[in-house]
Amino acid sequence: MQDPLLTKTSADTYLGFDFGYKKIGVAVGQTVTASASPLQTIRSINQSPDWQIITKLIAEWRPIGLVVGISRQADGSDNPVTPRIIKFCNQLEGRYQLPVHKQDEALSTFEAKQMLFDEVSVNAAKLWEVQDQLAAQLILQSWLNDFKNKD
Repeated sequence: MQDPLLTKTSADTYLGFDFGYKKIGVAVGQTVTASASPLQTIRSINQSPDWQIITKLIAEWRPIGLVVGISRQADGSDNPVTPRIIKFCNQLEGRYQLPVHKQDEALSTFEAKQMLFDEVSVNAAKLWEVQDQLAAQLILQSWLNDFKNKD
């Protein structure tokens, strides 16, 4: 039996998040094209999410679900930030009453930095500003690829 949360319908929009203590990267994607795009980097307030901006993005994009990158050690165990990411997932679900899908982020921020630095030659200051939203795009794209291949 297929998970009802994963039932495909046309033009289903999702927001993806790359959680960090200082910044949260956000991406937007949808299932019809199975593609994601970087959207925004949100600066945290005292190491807490800026809920006003997240609320504004959810109101604007009206996603049917959220995807959050989960960071773990290479052996699959939690790393120091994993409990904070899980708390962020729970807060998203509680505040917005949307399903939150957890996606292994497996070095997405590192990969985003490499892409920006090597392929686009972005300078260090610009890299700091956009790396998290590109990491969110990679997380969401990975989830969309998995979603597309579930049939």
